[in-house]
Order: sequence, then structure tokens, then C-alpha cells
Amino acid sequence: MNNFTYYNPTKIIFGENTISRIVREIPSDAVVLMTYGGGSIKKNGTYDQVKKALKNYEILEFGGIEANPQYSTLMKAVELCRDKQVDFLLAVGGGSVIDGTKFIAAAVPFEGDPWDMPAKGAKVEKALPFGAVLTLPATGSEMNAFAVVSRKEIGKKLSFGAPPHTFPQFSVLDPSFTRTLSARQRGNGVTDAFIHVTEQYLTYPQGAAVTDRMAEGILKVLIDEGPEYVRESGDMKAAANIVWAASMALNGLLATGVVTDWATHSIGHELTVLHNIDHARTLAIIWPGMMKVMQEEKRDKLLQFAQRVWDVRAGSEQEQIEEGIRRTEEFFNSLQVPTRLSDYDLGEDTIDKIIENLKDNGFTALGEQKKVTPEKVRSILSHRL
Repeated sequence: MNNFTYYNPTKIIFGENTISRIVREIPSDAVVLMTYGGGSIKKNGTYDQVKKALKNYEILEFGGIEANPQYSTLMKAVELCRDKQVDFLLAVGGGSVIDGTKFIAAAVPFEGDPWDMPAKGAKVEKALPFGAVLTLPATGSEMNAFAVVSRKEIGKKLSFGAPPHTFPQFSVLDPSFTRTLSARQRGNGVTDAFIHVTEQYLTYPQGAAVTDRMAEGILKVLIDEGPEYVRESGDMKAAANIVWAASMALNGLLATGVVTDWATHSIGHELTVLHNIDHARTLAIIWPGMMKVMQEEKRDKLLQFAQRVWDVRAGSEQEQIEEGIRRTEEFFNSLQVPTRLSDYDLGEDTIDKIIENLKDNGFTALGEQKKVTPEKVRSILSHRL
């Protein structure tokens, strides 16, 4: 296990009917900008609850943050914050809204072109404080310092993070908010969380027994609770476990002491840029091919995954590995998440474009061992036709 320093300052306020507690977390004299997406929070009652909780605050609103937050949209919020001297942000929504709000928080005081933060890794010295009210469990953005921002006019989807400045100060996790989510949104959320875990876990043995067991436990919860959560929106036991599992999947704990992967995400981002496929669904397409093509590099952990997570013990080691991969793809399908490029009528031309974009972005040696080359990417995607 590698040396590590773990720090996560985000306060989690978990449970039903907890929005009212945000007044304890926001300075009473703050000028607050509430950010949100397409307006679903006004239909499900979350908007009214937040407005009631902050009735004594000066509140501005900024809606319309996209599912893949766009730089041009976020910069409008940045200008609003500067013009109105906003000094606290409150993201109300899912991971995309929270990601976008992180970018806004960092961009407002940034000197220079804010696109340099994701594009050039420009150093972030400070950011506006912000909190989050989570309405869709999936990305873990409510409990980490990282975000993904898109710029469709140049075909880019890039990540950035500036800990400790871009950690939410607090996040409200109310499982009851999942009642109004569609089955598609819930299935995407479970899939996203699952692959967040495997991106950190399915590498090679690193002697991190505690980290491994935490990862396996979260995966088993997602497997046990995920299908019921997708089928039955009113099951608050399943919802509560999925909400917490999704946060734990990407709050930094599973990366402690280990080298992580993220190649599946890098390839998936290109699918979203090219065809606007839901982020989680791009991951479900790529993951089985990634595990198949890279199984020699990941052999020991894939066997561990099959045995400990899926309880596969019969057959040879190779057969167990293949069964673990098969069961995972079957699990994604059980969540109503397609797993083939052909499910979206995509073929070889898409593979060519993805490889071209990865090369343009300098992503030619991905994965925990930097062995996912353009040639490997072609093989991975060819398995998903």
C-alpha cells in the first residue's frame, strides 16, 4: 500500500426532511446564488423547500445547467456572481449541477481565462464557498473536489479539481428526493457509482486490504439494492443505501493507498462529446471491453472481483474471470442500461473518431499502468459493436 494523505472536509447532512438544516451552514449575511438544472426541482418540491429554508437570505437564481455542464453556460453564472457580488453558492441538483457549481466557484475569483483550469491545469488559489442539495445519486460530486466541464464548440469534455478549494462545505443527502427520478436516471446512477468503484479497485494487487474490502462492500450493496431501487421508486431503504453508496464510491476513500485507473471514463467522455450519450451509459458500453482486453494486466484483481463480489468459485481461474465480467454486464442490463455500441446504432466510424479525439487530447497511455494505447482502445471498442 502506498503512502497517502486523506482529507475530506465536506459535512454530510443525511436523511429525509433535512433541507431546513442548511441555514446552520450558510452565513446569515451571505448573498446566495442557487444553481440548478432544467427545472425538475420546481416540479418535485425541492425548490420550494430550499426557498423556505433560505427565506431570510438574499437569494439569486441561475438555472439551465446542462446534464454535461457547458463552459458557455457556466461563464454566464460567473459574470452574474461578479456583478452581484455573490459570496456563497448552493447547488441544487445532481452531479452535473454540482460539477458546474464547482467550476463557477473557482472561476469567479480566477485571474485569467477560467478554461485554463481544466485545459491547462492552471492553479486555483481560492474559490467561493458552496454547498449542495443532492437530488440524483450517481457521481459522488457532492463529497469530492472534482468536476467535469464540457465545451461543445471545440468538442472537449475535461476534468478539473482544486482541493481543498472545490470541496462542498456541506451536502444534504435526502433519499426521498429519488422518488421522482425516472427508472433511466436511477439505473444510470447505480451504474455510474459501480464503475466509479471499479475504476479504483480493478487494477493490480497493491496490498491495500482495507481499501479493497471497502470497495467490495460498496459493490455488493449496489448489486443487492440496485435492481429494487430502479424498479421501485418508493423503496426508501434501497434509496438510502444507494445514495450513501454513490457518495462513498467517489469521496476519495477508495483511492487511499492505491494507484487508480480511469481509462473507461476517458473513453466514455468522448462518446458523450460525439453522440451525447448519458455518461453512465458510455461507461457501461466500455467497461466489459476494457476488462476483456486488459485482463492480463488486471488478472489478479479480476479474479478477486469475481470471487469476492460475485461469489464465483466454480471453474478455472480464467472461467471465473470471464464469469465475473459476464455477470457485471448482465447486472447493467438488469438496470435497463444498454451495453453495446450497436444499441445506439454506432459502428466503426465512431471508433475512429474516438481514437482521433483521444490522440488530440494527449490521452495515448491511459490506465493504472499507462498501457491503454490507441490500439488497445480500438480493440476495446471493437468488442462492443
